[in-house]
Amino acid sequence: MKPVLGIAGYVLREAAARKFILAFLAGITLVLTVVALSLRLEVIDGALAASRLFGEEINSNIQSVDMALRPVYQAAAFIVFYGGILFGIVACSDFAPSLMSPGRIEHLLALPIQRWHLLAGTFLGVMTLALGGTLYGTTGLVLIFGVKAGYWTVGPLVSGLLACVGFAAVYAVMLTTATLVRSAALCAAAGALCLVGGIIAGHRHTISNFFESGVSRAAFRGVTLVLPRLSSLAEAAGNMAASAPLEVRSLGTLLLGVFVFGLGVLALGFWRFEGKDY
Repeated sequence: MKPVLGIAGYVLREAAARKFILAFLAGITLVLTVVALSLRLEVIDGALAASRLFGEEINSNIQSVDMALRPVYQAAAFIVFYGGILFGIVACSDFAPSLMSPGRIEHLLALPIQRWHLLAGTFLGVMTLALGGTLYGTTGLVLIFGVKAGYWTVGPLVSGLLACVGFAAVYAVMLTTATLVRSAALCAAAGALCLVGGIIAGHRHTISNFFESGVSRAAFRGVTLVLPRLSSLAEAAGNMAASAPLEVRSLGTLLLGVFVFGLGVLALGFWRFEGKDY
């Protein structure tokens, strides 16, 4: 386990050297600061009387705080989920290819560690970055609305963790792609395709009706069956952030499917990396 943690620390130091962590935290802090300074909530006896954003009134109907903030938390959860994954695809696409660049990969393979340690450590380091940034952003959101409205909930934190689960599946594809081609652009493209495929897979039953019954519909259902249902996971994240009833049939089954997909893709990457000559 120590070699894996060592590689993960190496990835974190690489991110710090590129000022990636500083820029990441600065961007999140800027967004939270703008929200905190521009949002005004008028709460009377647990009810939201009015709300203003950038001085413009956005709600004048008196309703309970938890019901009034549901759309806000749902929208924030979708932004964190899809925006966070897109940002992670772009920002983290170069970590694995750079570790496998000529000269560096030979040096790393000369160390007394096994090959799978490199991939596992890279995956752990990137996911540590994603988890830290997500918790920082969602915790700030909880504090802002908790102080301004007096309504405290851990829903956004849980939805942020679901976003990290979704990104883990996407980055597994990107990491495996890096074992095939040492290209940050292709890794990002593979991650984007996985995200799009995951969105489609979440609506596979509805979309399949647009295909003619037969080979085309069966092929579509077969391909989307193995993909992670990221859009369904995003909807679950939105419901949990807003403390609303879950619309998915089984969150456990959904998470299991994402986990199995990510683990299977990583296993393929480990197998490919073990047999590759550098």
